[in-house]
Formats: sequence, structure tokens, C-alpha cells
Amino acid sequence: MGFGVAFTPFNILMAIAGVTVGILIGALPGVGPPSGVAMLLPLTFGMDPTSGIIMLAALYAGTMYGGTITAVLINTPGESASVVTCLDGYQMAVQGRAGPALGIAAIGSFIAGTIGVVLLMLVSPLLARWALSFGPPETFALMLLGLTTVTMLAGEDPLKGYISMVLGLMLAMVGFDIISGDARFGFGIPEMMDGVDFLPVAIGLFGLGEVLYGAEQKGATQVKTSLRLRDVLPSVQDFVRTKWSIARGTLMGFLVGVLPGAGPTVAAFMAYTLEKRVSDEPEKFGKGEIKGVAGPESANNAAATAAMVPMLTLGIPGSATTAIMLGGLMMWGLRPGPMLFEKNPQFVWGLIASQYIANVLLLIMSTLFIPLFVRAVRIPYSILMPLIVVFCVTGAYSLKNNVWDVGMMLVFGVVGYFMKKLGYSPAALVLALVLGPLAERALRQALIISDAGIFILFMRPISATLTVLALVAIAVPVCRALMTRAR
Repeated sequence: MGFGVAFTPFNILMAIAGVTVGILIGALPGVGPPSGVAMLLPLTFGMDPTSGIIMLAALYAGTMYGGTITAVLINTPGESASVVTCLDGYQMAVQGRAGPALGIAAIGSFIAGTIGVVLLMLVSPLLARWALSFGPPETFALMLLGLTTVTMLAGEDPLKGYISMVLGLMLAMVGFDIISGDARFGFGIPEMMDGVDFLPVAIGLFGLGEVLYGAEQKGATQVKTSLRLRDVLPSVQDFVRTKWSIARGTLMGFLVGVLPGAGPTVAAFMAYTLEKRVSDEPEKFGKGEIKGVAGPESANNAAATAAMVPMLTLGIPGSATTAIMLGGLMMWGLRPGPMLFEKNPQFVWGLIASQYIANVLLLIMSTLFIPLFVRAVRIPYSILMPLIVVFCVTGAYSLKNNVWDVGMMLVFGVVGYFMKKLGYSPAALVLALVLGPLAERALRQALIISDAGIFILFMRPISATLTVLALVAIAVPVCRALMTRAR
């Protein structure tokens, strides 16, 4: 029945339009999936609700890949879930392997998205009940585990990773206190009351910071690669090397994506950390390791699909994008929750079936256009560099049409340059900025319900396990450093 709904000509057209626009929106720094869905939502007012949600869901899948394009080619994440792709994707591009990086991202996205839809179809009620068991203590423990993994993103020096993380947490505390409403660290500047926005920081650290560093190297990061389709696609050996990375990323992404509020960004960071931890050659990560692209890209697509599980079954948005989709459902007069499957089966199963179609379209379109994407980075560095600066400024401004965000991006561009030069980790700072507000809210709620007892983290099985793992993640590099010093 679902495929009967999805395969109508108009719905196929909506899926094609959604994927195409999604890829373009994802590639624009500062726009991202929530903004893209919000901008296109008014277009669905006069449509059948099923056609409208098919277009929005296809757009969501497209943005997940679109952000990869600029992350790999110019080290500028198109959206937040692509930040971690910059670490190895851009280094692959510098080595002349931009095509394989984009190709493995497309293949990983297709596999993860398809498996994600199968899981969405089969285990939605079960996973929804599991997600409900995550209260504030479990959520904080998960975020704590995510924060303690910064040592895996920090290169050779874990201490510099933790310093970067603390700086990110300090930035995350700027703005209004989430419980009392008091202003914190705003210094009387009205724009600071909203907090430090994630995307201007990410664009500055990765995009502009790379431009400044590259200018100092006199264009040493100019990308060279072939333009033939067979050369830009990943080889059989690349796929064999990354098959388990894609599998792990898919599983990690789906499990994290089901949790309300976690979303694709958290899933991508955790998948990258997992890949580095299980690798026999962790020293290759950050230097152009294809597994560092395959794992996170698979995770963010699986998480994007999984975010629909709590939205459809419980009426709880799993991410910012699905929160906007939830608003669309209410606008169309549909009530998300268990009864949605019984009262509107054409809508639910038409949406789920359309996700298979969207994944196939995404794979075809992304692989066919890889030579075109690669051609863009063969522009001489002296021309490409000012274009990237314009791209960064436009991306930061488009977030809120606010010059303040452009200034923020420029400041963090300089910070990113010095962090790269001194060996600190921009990725650790960005991870802390993403997880900081989520972790603080969960911790404050956990302390309130436990009457200020921190031991609530150890009283519940899931939170106790995650907290112990986080403490182990902190202890391992410390013990390793002490043993090295003793030797």
C-alpha cells in the first residue's frame, strides 16, 4: 500500500524535488536541514499531506549528503552533521581523492538510509519504548560519554583536546540560564543573550581558519584530482575497507537518532570516535582516512531516518528538523502518535515507502554529479580562496540575516587559524558547543528530580553504565600518560 502511494507520478516528482533542493541547501554553509524544511513548509499548504511530507523527508535526506560536498571540497561544513567529515574528507581531497571521499559518503548514506528505513518499518514501537526509558540522568550520561571522547578527536595530545573541549563548554554557557532565566556571560550585549550560535563558529573554525592557514602555506592545500567518473568513484578496495565502518555507523546512527534531542550531529561525532577507537591504525585518522568519512556519513543518514521514529510513534521530535515536520503534521490536521498508524495508514506507509525511493534518487544524483563537484576544486587556490571567504560570509549571514553572525564567524576564523597552528582541536570545541546545552539541561533536570544528589547517575542501570564508560574514557589517556612517563 505504501509503495502504491509513493509511486504515484506526483509523489515521485516531490521526492525528486526534495532530494535536489536538499543537496543544494545542504551544500550552503549556514542554511542546513531545519532552515531548508522551514523555508519549504509553506509550499506544502495546498498539497495533500502525504505529498508534502514526502518532499520534506526527501529534502532532509538530501541535506545530509549536501553538507558533505563543501566539507570535503573546501573544508567548510554545509550543516552541523558534516563537521566531523571535514577531519578526513578534506585531507582526502588535498591528497587528490576528493571523488572517492564523496563517493563513499554517497554509498554509505544510501546503505545507512535504506537499512534505517527497514528498521523504521520493523521496530518503531519497540525503539520508541526504549527511547522513553531515557530520562534526564540517562541523557546526561550519554552526553558526558560524548564529551569524554574528545581525546579521540584531539590528535596526539589529549590535554589539548580537553582544553579545546572546556573552551567549547564555556561558550555553550553564554546566554540565559535554562532553569532560572538569569543572563550569563553576555557582558550586556543583546546579541549575546541568545548564546553563541553553532554554525558561525563551525564555519569560522573550519572554513575561514583553513583559508588563513592555506594562505600562509602559499596554496599548499590546492586539490588535484582526475575528472573521469571511474577515477572519482571509490574503488572496490575502498568499499571493502569501509564495509564494517558503514555497518557500525548505521547501527550507531540509528540508536542515537531514536533518542529525542540527540540527532545526526551527535551520531556523526560518536561514529567517528568509535571508528578511531576500533581501528588498528588510529594515527591515520585526521590525515585522510576513508573510514573517517564512511562511518560518520552513514551515521548521520541513519540518525536522520531514526529521528522519525519518535515523531511518528510518540509525537516527540527526534531532532530540530523533525520538530518542524511535526509542526507540519499539526498544520495538516494529523495527530502524531500510536493512533496515526491506525487512522492514517496511507500517510505513514506512503512516507516510509518514499524513503526507499529518496535513497535511490540520492545515490544516483550524488554519484553522477561527483565529477562536476570535483571540477570546482580544480580552480587555482588564489581564486578559490576568496570564493571560500565569500561563501563563509554568506553562510554566516544567511543564518539569521544578521551581521553579528558574520563578525562571530570572522573572530572564530582567526581562532581556528591559531588552533590549527598550535595543535589544538577545533572538532573538540565544536562537539562541546553542540553537546554543552543538551548536557547542562539534562544535568540540571536530573539534579532537581533527585534533590541535588549526583548519585542518581549511578542508581539507574543505563545511566550507571554510560557514566562508568565516560569515567573510563577519561582515565585511559591519563593512565597511558603516567605509564609512558614511568617508562
